[in-house]
Amino acid sequence: MEKQGIQNGGRTITQLRDVPEFREGSFFLKADFDDIGEEFREKARNELRETPDVVQQALQDIRNLLQAEPDLYTPDDDEFFQKFLRPCKWYPKSAFELMKRFYHYRLGHSRFCKNLLPSNEKKVLSSEILIPLPDRTPEGCRLLLINAGKKWTTKTIGIDEIFRSVMLSLDAAMSEPKTQVAGVHVVLDMDGFTLSHATHITPSFAAALTEWVQRCLPCRLKGIHIVNQPFIFNMVYAIFKPFLLEKTRKRIHFHGTDRKSLTSHLGTKNLPTNLGGELIMPDVPIGPGIWEYFCWFEQEFEASNKYGYVKKAEA
Repeated sequence: MEKQGIQNGGRTITQLRDVPEFREGSFFLKADFDDIGEEFREKARNELRETPDVVQQALQDIRNLLQAEPDLYTPDDDEFFQKFLRPCKWYPKSAFELMKRFYHYRLGHSRFCKNLLPSNEKKVLSSEILIPLPDRTPEGCRLLLINAGKKWTTKTIGIDEIFRSVMLSLDAAMSEPKTQVAGVHVVLDMDGFTLSHATHITPSFAAALTEWVQRCLPCRLKGIHIVNQPFIFNMVYAIFKPFLLEKTRKRIHFHGTDRKSLTSHLGTKNLPTNLGGELIMPDVPIGPGIWEYFCWFEQEFEASNKYGYVKKAEA
């Protein structure tokens, strides 16, 4: 069993069986590429129609559909296709349309999508603005914490850079089979959010973000949870509101400082103590370690950047 390690300022990142893990105190982060197991298999059957016959037919059908889209370059790989098929409940036409929207978005929004690599997103990933939390919710969902207030220094980090890192983080999460089945919750901690932050959020940015979330994201986004929002956040939400579909609005939950409201949706095991959970966050910075952890997957992101309409046209 091969094991490699990096130690930096007390942080330890080890690689075990080719899957890295990051540990700092009780904070432990490790990607899960294992088979989904019986619990998640039952969830996939019940919620996604995932049976061997449906899967086999859907994989065959989506390959056939791709033949009619010669300018779209993708790998001929079952694991790649299931990233789009699972959020579409294994309906191949829906998954194919999602795939086309996903790569058309990348083509039309290069400022967000071009050269999307961990090495290029060091500022945000090491800032603790984005923290993939270690444990899943009771329903098996991954949880991404976005500290959009105190951790966001607008003089050095732009809103586009945060969006790029959100894209990268969710793309990483959706490489996990269990996350494809169960989905993701996002927690937006707005503590410390001020007018200087709000001025960076424009209608054009809101339109681009909501288009990606609602039409292009190959992910079961189960909930967006807003906590510690100040009054000025109402102005920001008013910018987004015209672009939100009813389905999305129903998944947005405003908790304020009501921790019981938040934990009723997400449980306590996977939430930090300051949000009403049981996770004791390290008292030293973990951002640099999170960035180093993402960098273990640099080659996978490089490969992902080769797919789509642009690279096919250049080939």
